[in-house]
Amino acid sequence: MKVALIHDHLIQSGGAERVLEAMQDIWPDAPTFTLLYDPNRMDGTFGHRDIRTSFLQKLPGATSAPRWLLPLMPMATESYDLSGFDVIVSSTSAFSKGIIPPQDAIHICYCHTPTRYLWSDTHSYVESLKVPTPIKYALRPLLTKLRTWDRLAADRVDHFIANSQTVSSRIDRYYDKDSDIIFPPVDIDQFSISDRPKEYYLIGGRLVDYKRYDLVVDAFTKLGLPLKIFGSGPIEEDLRARAGKNIQFLGRVSNEERAHLFSNAIAFLHPQEEDFGITPVESMAAGRPVIAYRKGGALETVIEGKTGTFFDYQEWEEIADTVMRFKHEEFDPQAIREHAKQFSVEKFHNNLRSFVDNTWKDHRQKHLGLL
Repeated sequence: MKVALIHDHLIQSGGAERVLEAMQDIWPDAPTFTLLYDPNRMDGTFGHRDIRTSFLQKLPGATSAPRWLLPLMPMATESYDLSGFDVIVSSTSAFSKGIIPPQDAIHICYCHTPTRYLWSDTHSYVESLKVPTPIKYALRPLLTKLRTWDRLAADRVDHFIANSQTVSSRIDRYYDKDSDIIFPPVDIDQFSISDRPKEYYLIGGRLVDYKRYDLVVDAFTKLGLPLKIFGSGPIEEDLRARAGKNIQFLGRVSNEERAHLFSNAIAFLHPQEEDFGITPVESMAAGRPVIAYRKGGALETVIEGKTGTFFDYQEWEEIADTVMRFKHEEFDPQAIREHAKQFSVEKFHNNLRSFVDNTWKDHRQKHLGLL
């Protein structure tokens, strides 16, 4: 069974890239096809892998300003030569589902979400762009064309895997496809429980608009309680401008620093609606409770009263009120960590490998007329 992996692009590091790493560990000899690859932004993570980029890689400024290449991405995805591969496993929240597989191959798509800016978030996406109004108007017909292509691309997938029930529901709604659910991998062993006194709250990840870190910053500026923020992104400057002196920005941190931050936090705040949400599980792996917005993937990972608590409205006042009433002493760190173990890398490896092996076996039997 010869396997090829497909990933949207490798120009930023996040949860999807950790999923790809885990896939590469399952099939270390499989090449990874991707639209764009910037080794510097990946901190050498994929340097030892067989990475094959599309023709977009050769265009000037491609990895620094990929948004302007959006109209070319469907064609670039379809240009991958996948001849000779038996199984294609795509990891995608955008274009990779649109590859053209060989006739006798099967295409299994691990879907992080149907493309947000084409479906669930299309209106807010356009409004959030910091570009002149005429460009926003010009973008709308392009998104309509891409939406049509994306829907047709979903029909090329033989089997969908969703990373959560939330995403499975979206796949059903936007693509009219069934899907199995395999939770993303979380490196549970990287984290441990600390007995040190807890003196600060924590948020972090990519600092982008939809994660609503602005609400947490506003709430803690009003409360005056210590808050640490790790990560970087386009809204960092704005967050710093609105933050009080009680809020500390740490920038990008190492894996060791990240684990230390989680272990010694009072609680981790998760104010956004995520497709799954790896960082809340990382907090739980360190035995620390989560204060989460009651929507999206958090509903599948956080247990009220056992591993954290929820708030119902994305408003800074709601977050501040929840924090004021929150008592972290009422949570058992060992029980929290035990719950997180169901999302381990080992479980992901076993579940995905079994799914692919069984699917390929069934495909071969049907192809040979044995079923």
